Amino acid sequence: MTSNFRDLRKNLKKIILSIAFAGGCLPVLADDAPKYVFYYIGDGLGMQPLMTAQAYNRDILKNEKPLLMLQFPVASWAMTYSASSPITDSAAAGTALSTGYKTGNGMLGVTPDTVPVTSVARTLKDMGYGVGIITSVYADDATPGAFYAHVASRGMFYDIDVQAAKSGYDFIGGAGMKGLVDYDGNPTDIPVIMSENGVQLVRGIDGIKEINSEKVVLLSEEGRPNYNIGYTIDSIPGALTLPLITETCLNHLKKQSPDKFFMMVEGGNIDHALHANDAGAAIMEILNFNDALKIAYDFYLQHPDETLILVSADHDTGGMSHVKDGLGVYRYVKVSKEEFSNYCMGIIRSRMIYTWDDMKEYLTENFGLFSHIRLNNEKEEALKKRFDETFEQRNSADQETLYASFNAFAVAVFDIINNAAGTMFTTTGHSGNPVPVFAVGVGSDKFKGVNNNTDLPHILREILNISDSL
Repeated sequence: MTSNFRDLRKNLKKIILSIAFAGGCLPVLADDAPKYVFYYIGDGLGMQPLMTAQAYNRDILKNEKPLLMLQFPVASWAMTYSASSPITDSAAAGTALSTGYKTGNGMLGVTPDTVPVTSVARTLKDMGYGVGIITSVYADDATPGAFYAHVASRGMFYDIDVQAAKSGYDFIGGAGMKGLVDYDGNPTDIPVIMSENGVQLVRGIDGIKEINSEKVVLLSEEGRPNYNIGYTIDSIPGALTLPLITETCLNHLKKQSPDKFFMMVEGGNIDHALHANDAGAAIMEILNFNDALKIAYDFYLQHPDETLILVSADHDTGGMSHVKDGLGVYRYVKVSKEEFSNYCMGIIRSRMIYTWDDMKEYLTENFGLFSHIRLNNEKEEALKKRFDETFEQRNSADQETLYASFNAFAVAVFDIINNAAGTMFTTTGHSGNPVPVFAVGVGSDKFKGVNNNTDLPHILREILNISDSL
């Protein structure tokens, strides 16, 4: 498609929208359409991670009832391939889930030839709905960005953040925003642009108490890593949690737009844990995602004839398998792979004297190694050898994944834990496996059967009686 044709198409779209607004011809909700729509997306939440979390929920936590999403009356699945690859990335998948159109990996809110496509959230906001977009990772990462931004590359963070500030959405929340600093680490004018557009930027749990604007961006407090809010398994004091962000967003929408609203809730840390091949952290993130889902479900129980809840995922991460009975070892894991790797790298940087006995004590206390995960002499000697290579000889290669670099000794420890638990991974990247789809509420039966990820927003539009166009 030529650039002239693209420009013509964009201009025609603007003209049509202007006419619709001027003439009062915007879509009108059918009487039986849901007034409240919750769209939950588990980043990386393939079938097997979900089933592993359910096995842990059933066999280890001894919960008689399955995870909440597994209790929904509609359970199906969706394919996830992108326009450029059988293995999608989060940008292409987020675009498919938000707009109903396939695009190339790395592209956000546009078709493969860079024509902007409209998300369900954008359409509903233009119809007077309140809109909240929240995640446990960057608020300008691929999945949340797909609901408000149109860029040729997901790495155009400044542009994404400008579009977030100008979106008019009632609430955007997450760990941080990459566009707040430039590539040299210098602050940008994004906070100024937010202020000029009436958006209040607040940070951390204390910032929630300060909310006094119709439009809000909630991020982690200053000084915390901004790529995610922290893993559930690490129990970080004072950190935001996905259930807390969800509850805060819902309360804000009930205040600003009590008659109708749309919420997208992403469990982004699920993906981060699976990229790390950290099954214990992934299980805890899925359970945390389930807790965030309960908040919407409680609202649904109060408004069953006016609410729709849709749950799915952008892609599967890690190619995870659960191959033997051993999940109980995760009861003794108190630290994520990422946090432990940081701990190890801190020891190396400090050049402190740290013995094998010191490490054995730490591993026993935080992972149950030697106490609940038994190592024979051969395995212990192999682990000690890796310890010597890493901490004494400084002769080991780190493991690089999409979001983090892991110390070699940490990798060895988590390989032992996963093996004892019976969890295995085929990749530190994404897979082409299908993802689950669950739904409850008004129109939920329309999500039955085999879906493509692009079907989900098209079905949403059908249920909402709104036009299905670019």
